[in-house]
Amino acid sequence: MKILFNGFQHGHVDLLYRQALKIPELEIAACLEEDKKAASAASGRLGIPIAQDNYDAWLSRDIDIVVIGRKYGERGQAVIRALTAGKHVISDKPLCTRMEELDEIERLVTKKQLKLGCMLDLRDLPQVNRAKELLKNKCLGEVRNISFSGQHYIDYSNRPSWYFEKDMHGGTINDLAIHGIDLVRELTALELEKVDGVRTWNAYAVRNPEFKDSAVFLARLSNGAELLADVSYSAPAQVFSMPTYWNFKFWCERGLLTFQYTDSRVTVFQEGVTEPQILEGIPPKKGYFEKFMEDIREHSNAGTRSVIASAQTALRIQKEADCADYARQVTGPLQ
Repeated sequence: MKILFNGFQHGHVDLLYRQALKIPELEIAACLEEDKKAASAASGRLGIPIAQDNYDAWLSRDIDIVVIGRKYGERGQAVIRALTAGKHVISDKPLCTRMEELDEIERLVTKKQLKLGCMLDLRDLPQVNRAKELLKNKCLGEVRNISFSGQHYIDYSNRPSWYFEKDMHGGTINDLAIHGIDLVRELTALELEKVDGVRTWNAYAVRNPEFKDSAVFLARLSNGAELLADVSYSAPAQVFSMPTYWNFKFWCERGLLTFQYTDSRVTVFQEGVTEPQILEGIPPKKGYFEKFMEDIREHSNAGTRSVIASAQTALRIQKEADCADYARQVTGPLQ
């Protein structure tokens, strides 16, 4: 199968490229990037030629899959164009920044029976697989409350400047919380029912006061459990070694299950058991990219439906945050 890469505006797409190299059935047809500076940087990082060819011209060729790695605000239309041309799509997250784009994406994958993948790679962590097994077996009973933190580093020295351009970023919740939202759905099979509270604001991006780098929300799930999350760009440079970097807590009827990105184990505090149980993670048999390829081979819609559902939830919460921010601007602070 031939695969086309469109856009190298974020370093995540480098990982997608390296994943594609590991899949024998894939032939990389071309790598495209319209921006000369971004193309040069990606070429240097990966040691490959990056073309500035016309995207639509390539979509008319014998291509099976398109990888999307453009600026966030451009991704929705790039995905729609690929699906319209009859190509399967796998994208870095976020998939798009507007609900109307996601509605069109959903319509096209359904009409044309195409598969949609997304780089939701937290699913591939051993600790996540162990947590999924424990929650599925209900060893602690039903989930009653969930919290997660996913703070990141604003990193002006390395973060692309387009993050701060109008209509390019699409919101911190849609950018970051999608990972946590997806894991909550994946591990519990629960869906978001209601947003009980949400706020985004500027606190750390001092050079760009209009950029809402901080984001928290409280949401109710389909079984009545509450989900509390903080996905702000509030962390210092050593964020990737901190226990707060993707830290999840599932409070259940008979105890707590918790894990974090920086430790491949899961810790369980069970009612009636004096000591915490520290359990080794379970390495996944297949990663997100391999599962996407499997969906194509087996004509399965499971992965596509899950990606769309997680994206819909993230965009819904982001929209509520934007509406709340607008209302505060109009009415002013509470007296």
